Amino acid sequence: MIALKIIEAIANCFYIFLIMIFVRCLLTWIPGINWNFPIFKALASAVDLYLDLFRKFIPPVGPFDLSPIVATFVLIFLRNGIVYGAFYLFMMLGLIGQ
Repeated sequence: MIALKIIEAIANCFYIFLIMIFVRCLLTWIPGINWNFPIFKALASAVDLYLDLFRKFIPPVGPFDLSPIVATFVLIFLRNGIVYGAFYLFMMLGLIGQ
């Protein structure tokens, strides 16, 4: 039972970060937003740290930044691999019934 809660917590952390990416992208469409406001600054610094990894390799296409799309797909792929890997590991250890 505790193993399933751990897996659920891991999956929820990924979902929260995906929502943070989505909110960050939506906020960039609002002109004149004050990015020095503490909540926006914390959101931007947390998300941009991850997105900058993709911005190095994916240049913008005109005014559009496609790096959040690729970053989202990579994050979903990592989430699935980690969650299924943890599920398999806990199953092998006998913490989850067959």
